[in-house]
Amino acid sequence: MLKVGLTGGIGAGKSEVSRLLVCYGAVLVDADRIAREVVEPGTPGLASVVETFGPGVLAADGTLDRPALGAIVFADPDRLAALNALVHPLVAARAAELERAAGPDAIVVHDVPLLAENGLAPLYDLVVVVDAAPETQLDRLVRLRGMTERDARARMAAQATREQRLAVADLVVDNDGPLDDLEPQVRRIWADLTARATR
Repeated sequence: MLKVGLTGGIGAGKSEVSRLLVCYGAVLVDADRIAREVVEPGTPGLASVVETFGPGVLAADGTLDRPALGAIVFADPDRLAALNALVHPLVAARAAELERAAGPDAIVVHDVPLLAENGLAPLYDLVVVVDAAPETQLDRLVRLRGMTERDARARMAAQATREQRLAVADLVVDNDGPLDDLEPQVRRIWADLTARATR
């Protein structure tokens, strides 16, 4: 098994890279998706979040009100750290289960937004960073995701810097350009991963 950590700043295009890698045959372990699963209604994770942040983070239907929680944690590093302390162990346990189920010959790509922030690079055989300039990230967040510029900047500021992410990279995908430029790069990355997996 080859364990790959995939990361990139918000708006850098990491989701598109992971989608392409899955098309080539990677087994994806998506930390964001797992993070949503572990706080679904009825889970101990959601109960812990409500206990820590109050009932105001619940929507009327009993699900987690992500915008309400985001408004709290992305404005306060201590509150963000408290949320991460609750959710990250649950995510790590579920990710390990999925990895074990993938099989010994799999190329398992762990899509981990906070890989650099949490010092997780040593957990993987190699790290792929999807890189884009901060101006590109900001433009995508405002134009494509409908965020206000203030919210987008707050989310970016809560993450590692571009330099910190690149410092842990073994392979880099440059996603500053149009989508058409992405696929050939990811194809080359997949060829590299496949070669490493068979060594």
